[in-house]
Amino acid sequence: MNELILPAPEPEDLAVSLALRLRICSAIDAANGQLAFSDYMQLCLYLPGLGYYSAGKEKFGAAGDFITAPDISPLFAAALARHCVDALQQIENGILLEFGAGNGQLATDLITQFVELECLPSRYCILETSPSLVEAQKQTIFARHPNLTDRVVWLDSLPTSFKGVVIANEVCDAMPVHRLEFTQQGCHELAVTYDGDNLRWCHRPLSEQLKAFAEQIKQLNQDTRPYISEVPLVASAWLNSLAKALQQGAIFILDYGYPASEYYLPERDQGTLRCYYQHQAHDNPLILQGLQDITAHVNFSALAETALSADLDVSGFHYQKDFLLAGGLAELASEQMASSQDVFTQMKMAAALKRLLLPGQMGESFKVLSLSRDIELSRLCPMSDKRYLL
Repeated sequence: MNELILPAPEPEDLAVSLALRLRICSAIDAANGQLAFSDYMQLCLYLPGLGYYSAGKEKFGAAGDFITAPDISPLFAAALARHCVDALQQIENGILLEFGAGNGQLATDLITQFVELECLPSRYCILETSPSLVEAQKQTIFARHPNLTDRVVWLDSLPTSFKGVVIANEVCDAMPVHRLEFTQQGCHELAVTYDGDNLRWCHRPLSEQLKAFAEQIKQLNQDTRPYISEVPLVASAWLNSLAKALQQGAIFILDYGYPASEYYLPERDQGTLRCYYQHQAHDNPLILQGLQDITAHVNFSALAETALSADLDVSGFHYQKDFLLAGGLAELASEQMASSQDVFTQMKMAAALKRLLLPGQMGESFKVLSLSRDIELSRLCPMSDKRYLL
């Protein structure tokens, strides 16, 4: 990416970033001078009190660093809810478990839809690692649904066993990744070290698990030029744990990413890692520790392989636009348009639909991987299913 000038942080933000950098340097020392990038990313995003998602600053919407689909329109949740209801109606006393509920907008809108559809799950569970986000979620959800304080619960860890529906909307892209660099001399893991006040990249040998992944990548990528790519070991471990706990139900993973056949194309020879600071994207994760989001595109093929090895059914892989349309988005939007006489409201709704559905917006850059166990996801459209790409 072209170099750009990022806004200067406020002094109090710089102090937080400096404190986090010192903790990172201590972790590098404890790791014999080379910290795996996945561990570095974990500290930058989730270290209590200092990490990007745990330091208490606004992350979502215009005041934050990014806008998610639930912030664009409640129609996103309305369509997603119908896929959830399709699954919940097949499960006795099924729960809904949302990972990383952000500002609580998606949960609020989903619960509204469940009430209207008379299919409220036995519990709406949220697994959230950030105390500040938990408080924001409670305020948002209970402002709309004050009578459901006993139905909506926050969890500290994954239940050991449950039946229900799992939603992970823009969660996997924020899970720490390992980074591999392929050169003519071989493949190394990219790690983080420091010289004085500066963090920099370094090489370290591959673990056995990364060696296996490197072989898969080399088989997929026939380009002999040097390149860098990410390995989603954390996301795969997360899905494995989820599969062990899910007795019956569905998992909907909504995120931006690619199947493996597209993940390693020559135009992505520097990987998919991106950083976001005050709505500006760049590619240097070794600055602004704790002040910027760090993400990597999801490797949906790797998640699908993990799901299959854990005896989950890969029920569908769709562009977001096709998934939402199968959830009745067009009909829901038409009803809302017809019920509103305000031209400005109609224009806002039309603009939101374009962002959710158009290929150049979120319509095709975002995908939905639908997994299941012992139920049928009948709303998924077979005509638009892209499982053949996985």
